[in-house]
Amino acid sequence: MTMRALSPIQQAALDSRRPFDNLTHVELTIVPKKVEQWLRFGDPIERTVINRIRSVASFKPGQVFGFVRWAANNSGTIISRLDIVRTIDRGEAYQTLPFVRPGGEIFLRVESWPKVERVFQEVDAIEAIGIYPPDVSPAYWRHVHNRLAVNQEPRHYTRIQHRAWLLRASAQS
Repeated sequence: MTMRALSPIQQAALDSRRPFDNLTHVELTIVPKKVEQWLRFGDPIERTVINRIRSVASFKPGQVFGFVRWAANNSGTIISRLDIVRTIDRGEAYQTLPFVRPGGEIFLRVESWPKVERVFQEVDAIEAIGIYPPDVSPAYWRHVHNRLAVNQEPRHYTRIQHRAWLLRASAQS
C-alpha cells in the first residue's frame, strides 16, 4: 500500500478521475472525539492522504472490507455504524453508502454501538481461529446481520463452514 500527500490541485484531479476508474474509494476521517471513519479490516491497494484528518482508501473490484462510522457531539455519541461491503466491478449493480464511491454490495449493516461491538466480537473470534475476515462467506455476514436485526445471537463462524465456503467458491470459478 502506498501513501502520499496531495496538493489541492492533485486532489481536484483525483476527485474528477474517480467516476471513471474501476476502483472503489472509501473516505476515511479521524477527528478525535468528534468523527471517526475507519476500516476494521480490508486491504486497500492504495491509500491517498488528503490532509492530516482525511485520507482515501482505494480497493480493487471484489475485495471485502469492514467500514466503521462513528460521530459524537457535546451530548455524546450520535451515530455508530459498521458495514461489511464487497467492492463492485464496472457494470455491476450496487448499493450506495455514504463515503464509499461508487458503492458496493453490502453484506452486513448494523447501527448502534452495542450491535457494532457485537460484530467486532465476531470479527475477533474469526481472526482468533486463523481466518481473515474478508475471506469469510458472504452468507455468514448476512446471517449475522439478520440475527442482530431481530436481537438474536448469531452463530459463530467455524473452520468447517469456511472450508465448505472455499470449496463452493472454487467450484463456481
